[in-house]
Amino acid sequence: MLGPDYSTKFSPWLAFGCISPRFIYEEVQRYERERVANNSTYWVLFELLWRDYFRFLSIKCGNSLFHLGGPRNVQGEWSQDKRLFESWRDGKTGYPLIDANMKELSTTGFMSNRGRQIVCSFLVRDMGLDWRMGAEWFETCLLDYDPCSNYGNWTYGAGVGNDPREDRYFSIPKQAQNYDPEGEYVAFWVQQLRRLPKEKRHWPGRLMYMDTVVPLKHGHGGGNAQASRVSKSRGGFRDNHSGRPSSKKTEFADIGCGFGGLLISLATLFPETLMIGMELRDKVTEYVKELILALRKTSSGG
Repeated sequence: MLGPDYSTKFSPWLAFGCISPRFIYEEVQRYERERVANNSTYWVLFELLWRDYFRFLSIKCGNSLFHLGGPRNVQGEWSQDKRLFESWRDGKTGYPLIDANMKELSTTGFMSNRGRQIVCSFLVRDMGLDWRMGAEWFETCLLDYDPCSNYGNWTYGAGVGNDPREDRYFSIPKQAQNYDPEGEYVAFWVQQLRRLPKEKRHWPGRLMYMDTVVPLKHGHGGGNAQASRVSKSRGGFRDNHSGRPSSKKTEFADIGCGFGGLLISLATLFPETLMIGMELRDKVTEYVKELILALRKTSSGG
């Protein structure tokens, strides 16, 4: 999770259209032919396929990708506890692996794919919070923000997307052992942990670190009784959707999720623009121009 090799860092360039996924695919294929095929080249191509998958998913599901119940309209109880969310957002949960990832996100605008899965699981499974709060914070911070991948991954991680395992859970002790066994990552982002022995960095205790905001659902820390008791407050987070899939044609006003909603609408209207290696077509540009002119006329009363 540290160093130059854990990520290609292609994602911001892909998100802004500065590099074509088709170009990356062809270069990886050439590298495999001329040098070697290995786990790294496999995973680069695998993630490109995931990128395309979430685009197809956004076209199929439209604005239901932003609903609380997700594309499958899963019914459940979610908290919008402001205190818990702020502790997650600010990297003050008491769990160094969560806190380090959130501090990396707010400082750099980036987080590893593994880190994104871990903090998503913690927010949803251990805190019991509305997954859209996490998705919107990612939308705010990520340099590589892409609405299809961001909301697609969050619905997947929250169990309201197309993952057949609705209760997918990332155990913090297991993830720490597998991906940061000596605590180098958490010590890099959480300064007070640097002076601790490596074996203490992930579980420093109250004397050396802040108390945990919730117990873990599984593993170190016991059950999730506190998270299950938090209030179902709706304050402080916009809730523009009923949680039921819309039966009418997608319109910009129906989305309510900023730039991400705009791009999902464009994907619904012009699906051919989001396939791998293709540029935005002229008609999309013209459509946006017409929309902006219409909004200006409306705001000016003309």
